[in-house]
Amino acid sequence: MSPWANGVSDVSWLGDPIDARALFGPELRSLLDTLRDLAPSDWSRPAAGRWTVHDVAAHLLGDYYGRLGHSYRNGFAEGETIEAFIHRTNQEWVELHADDSSASLIDALAAAGNQLAQRFATADLDAAALGVSWAGVDPAPAWLDIAREFTELWTHRQQIRHAIGRDTDPEPRALTMVLDTFLRALPHTLRHTSAPLGAQVQVIAEGPTGGSWTATATAERWSLAEAASSRPTAAVLLDTEIVWRLCTRNIDPADALARAHVQGDRRLAEAACQIVSIIY
Repeated sequence: MSPWANGVSDVSWLGDPIDARALFGPELRSLLDTLRDLAPSDWSRPAAGRWTVHDVAAHLLGDYYGRLGHSYRNGFAEGETIEAFIHRTNQEWVELHADDSSASLIDALAAAGNQLAQRFATADLDAAALGVSWAGVDPAPAWLDIAREFTELWTHRQQIRHAIGRDTDPEPRALTMVLDTFLRALPHTLRHTSAPLGAQVQVIAEGPTGGSWTATATAERWSLAEAASSRPTAAVLLDTEIVWRLCTRNIDPADALARAHVQGDRRLAEAACQIVSIIY
């Protein structure tokens, strides 16, 4: 079925659809295994800004509940932006569950996570779904919304892993999906960047789980749909670890650029390194 028939406008510029549905079950199991292995003192380790490991786990539970339709967010405050609203209500949820035991959090995550994995397993990928602000599309096709949700869960699990001294999980299917989803933000990132028609900006994540994404300047917008040239106008080569950290603002764009191998037009390369693939 055409996505236009389901209320989603032409989003071919986002590139080929991706399917993250089968990854939610394994991601949940990895999260639960990590949490069950924690020592009592690990739960109070700093993990994300002012959030502890316990806070991140509570936030993940809020993510699951929200996607299952259990609304916990209050209305907008006067003059509040969507970003401020989300950050405020996320914090309110975390504070509400500050006294939950680790065992109760794990049990609740297991129940809600399994329910969400089952719901997503049969989702129509072409249906209209929640907007993805960092990709510049609202409503978004469900394939992007679901993949975005997967990256949210995966990223928070890495924050927990890092808090207890572990490296980023190298499991290839998950990391490849995360990178492919995050780079769908490239056209939106470049939306205010002027370039001649046909100019191409390529981002290459180097490594076995990496890939290459090329945005082309078209008459309407930057697009991921066009074939990549063997000689793009600008190319940015980065390690996969730097790419996902850059997309989640876990590393500053200037620092990422300093670690990159840049070919061609540096102005376009610098613009590409402003990519953000989270609500920030």
